[in-house]
Amino acid sequence: MKIIASIVLAWSLLTGVAALPASEPSVYKAETAAPLEQVYPKVYAALEANRFFVVFEADIGANLSRFAERWGDDYNRNHLTGIRSMVVCNGWYANQVSNLDPDMLALCPLRLTLIEQAGKTRVLFARPSVIAAGSPALAILKEVESLVIRAIDEGLKAK
Repeated sequence: MKIIASIVLAWSLLTGVAALPASEPSVYKAETAAPLEQVYPKVYAALEANRFFVVFEADIGANLSRFAERWGDDYNRNHLTGIRSMVVCNGWYANQVSNLDPDMLALCPLRLTLIEQAGKTRVLFARPSVIAAGSPALAILKEVESLVIRAIDEGLKAK
């Protein structure tokens, strides 16, 4: 077995072809050249239109700003002008996940974070499929992931 692995590795290095397919990044990132205050309600509405209901919102940037004096030069070194998070859930999908692998309820509810920097907004979403690799709930969580990403993209394109 070691010989086969060595041969595959050597062949990959010599030919420049990866032996394994590249995996998707663990965090989905989408960016738009609009301020957070314009983007946030559109992403919110798109999520709810896709039946992922916002159950909690946090203005993380406002909470962190309370520590600016205490943290001094260590505060907000990337000069973010906004950080907001929304927690979303779809009860039907949560039930399906619980039926397949109750441990994957650690993903419920899901969370998105929007950050603003230099007038642009990035939407960040931790992909559930990365955590669920090998889980019996992987297929349903991939579906959830694709629907949330679709909602994010719809929200960013909304006028």
